[in-house]
Amino acid sequence: MARKTGSHSEITGPRVRAAAQRLFAQHGFAAVSMRQIAAEVGVQAGALYLYTPDKQSLLAELMTDHMHDLLAALAAESMPADPVARLAAFARFHIRFHLERPEAVFIAYMELRNLTPGNFTRIEAMRRQYEDALEAILRAGTAAGAFRVPDTKLATLALIAMLTGVTTWYREGGRLTRADVADIYADMACKSVGA
Repeated sequence: MARKTGSHSEITGPRVRAAAQRLFAQHGFAAVSMRQIAAEVGVQAGALYLYTPDKQSLLAELMTDHMHDLLAALAAESMPADPVARLAAFARFHIRFHLERPEAVFIAYMELRNLTPGNFTRIEAMRRQYEDALEAILRAGTAAGAFRVPDTKLATLALIAMLTGVTTWYREGGRLTRADVADIYADMACKSVGA
């Protein structure tokens, strides 16, 4: 099928991904059809296959992009050496990064079950890299006597769940700013490990 007049891959491709992200976050991956995505973008359903092989590939690409962006942003973040200050900085980073992307975060956590085994393995490996960065902070703090953590892996997962939960309730214009929320969560993260 020919491209719609005025359609350009560098414009339409990102619009396809943005529409899919919005629809997957609103309705769930399983409930969204390629026809719905096409209608949202304003192209024929068949034209979507110029931009993605199938809906599964689109989901995996959205999750991969999110995890790639997260890992790259974390790598670029300046982190203090002190474990307590590092944990607080990690918490602030996590809140700041995730509040900018609530739809991507929702998909990254809630749609794992819809990935094929190969895609799941790839995305899970990227998630593990992020978890490992936090666990390294907890191990360093425990070794230095700054934290009291009986199981660093469990504490890592609990902290990530707590920090990520912000995206489900935070609304712009509420009584707390994003910076206020990040500061409070950083303090709670440190206290939760005995700092």
